[in-house]
Amino acid sequence: MNSGYTYRFAVPRDASLIDFLCGEFPHSDRATWQARLTAGEVKPDDGGNRSPKTRRFAWRRPPWEEEAVPMTFEVVYDDADVLVVDKPSGLPTMPAGGFLDHTLLALVRRKAPDASPMHRLGRGTSGLVVFGKTPGVRSLLQAAWREHAVVKTYRALVAGVLAESVTINASIGPVVHPRLGTVHAAVPHGSPEARTAVSHVRPIAQNDGSTWVDVDIDTGRPHQIRIHLASIGHPLVGDPLYGVGGTPKSDALPGDLGYTLRAWRIVFPALDGEMKTVEIEPTAAPSPA
Repeated sequence: MNSGYTYRFAVPRDASLIDFLCGEFPHSDRATWQARLTAGEVKPDDGGNRSPKTRRFAWRRPPWEEEAVPMTFEVVYDDADVLVVDKPSGLPTMPAGGFLDHTLLALVRRKAPDASPMHRLGRGTSGLVVFGKTPGVRSLLQAAWREHAVVKTYRALVAGVLAESVTINASIGPVVHPRLGTVHAAVPHGSPEARTAVSHVRPIAQNDGSTWVDVDIDTGRPHQIRIHLASIGHPLVGDPLYGVGGTPKSDALPGDLGYTLRAWRIVFPALDGEMKTVEIEPTAAPSPA
């Protein structure tokens, strides 16, 4: 059982509070939110910035039992400024979706209280996550990510035989999902929600009707590799959400497990002006679905 958490948010003054809650937090239905309001879990919040256009509220979520996940990680590189760790598949990087203490962030901060993740991996993705430990290196790395100066390489197992290297530039954006409201997926180029995404895929080895590939990404859209490979007819083996075409299945969620995707190499700038390369074993056993 964790210690609970307080969520703070601003509601437009012309909006109904319960309508806002149902739209902003669709993981709970209207009856559940009404019960929370009746129980006094959602209250006006006097803290934070004030605006004539909004009202501020706080939802104090009582302690809850979190889903069991792998509660370990390996330190791959550590110095005064940067910590790089190997996250196991199944462990969320950040608090979300019912996870608070059972996250990589919570585990790492027991070792390095000032460390902040400079990026994140999906729950089912294993591999390298970089944490900045000082303001100077965090500023440097944030700029490097914005300027696409960080090189990340992933190993994935995809369905079918992929014989040649390919660059994928399918646009990614939110689409309707019956359980979450929206999830990211492949969308038509030029549509209002479309965002540019580029992945470079190289086949490494064949594996009984599937293919091991390495993927470098120029952009970091949510679930980009899963969506892009599915969009060209080679979804990740065991991916419960994204099928051929890169559109989501209605009965699965982004955090569902079963696929093999591992961030095994990353190159990023250091404060001394040099580029730092960190690598780990490219493949690891997938977590059970």
